[in-house]
Amino acid sequence: MEIVMAISIGGIYAMAVYLMLRRSLVKVILGVMLFGQGVNLLIFASAGMTRDHAAVIPGNAETVIGPSADPLPQALVLTAIVIGFGVVAFTLALVHKTQQAMQTDDVDKMKEDDG
Repeated sequence: MEIVMAISIGGIYAMAVYLMLRRSLVKVILGVMLFGQGVNLLIFASAGMTRDHAAVIPGNAETVIGPSADPLPQALVLTAIVIGFGVVAFTLALVHKTQQAMQTDDVDKMKEDDG
């Protein structure tokens, strides 16, 4: 399972880098979004992949009994997802305003119009 996750994360990183090297701002944003999701998966996978053990302590116990999943990476990833959505929404609003003002989303054409 870990090797499949590692290959998937590597594929997501490759797609993200490819999109971030494009000239269109929309593709750059999609690349940044994919990169963030790749980081989230990397954090989640680095905590250890387990299906058998919950990250919750049973109600009748005061401490963890036996092996259990680590809840901290799950909380970090959940927080990163929420923050990532906010950043992407803000970035999309900025790109929309830029596209309206410049009449293009091509980075090279924006440089030509500016200078």
